Amino acid sequence: MNRLRRFFRVGIPCLVVGCWMISGEVDAQEAPPMSKGESVYVPVYSSVMHGNLNDNGKPSEILLSSMLSVRNTDPKYPLILTSVQYYDTHGRVLREHLAAPKKLQPMGTMEFFVEYKEREGGSGANFVVTWKAERPINQPILETVQIYHWGTQAQSFVSRGQVIHTHEGESERKP
Repeated sequence: MNRLRRFFRVGIPCLVVGCWMISGEVDAQEAPPMSKGESVYVPVYSSVMHGNLNDNGKPSEILLSSMLSVRNTDPKYPLILTSVQYYDTHGRVLREHLAAPKKLQPMGTMEFFVEYKEREGGSGANFVVTWKAERPINQPILETVQIYHWGTQAQSFVSRGQVIHTHEGESERKP
């Protein structure tokens, strides 16, 4: 009984203070950066290896389709996509998906698709997306969704992009 009283007298207040301190840390996070333009690397898996090695010492391979999703997260201002390049595992540009720059409206989304039968990219394929804006805006979200579907089975996963270049002198933080 004494242990129970001690827990309520000491343990509960410590638990409450600990939770309060953790929530205080979350509130103290910086606002996400704003930018006038970036180049973003987005992984693509046009194939993945699985299973056991065959007689030739190679694993089985599944071909995946991939959809690149570019989402403008700014509620007020558009962004301009200036380049959407698709690279293979060896770093060679396979194609440019934009013939000319395209405007993406506030809160708008644009998709680019790689068919599952496309083998050229390989397991290390990627997109490099370059965008710009007239003023600093919220950074867009760039993701690829990879999927394989056969009969009643499906596999899918998402890969998030990473900024590899912020256009010089054009980035700043929210106030």
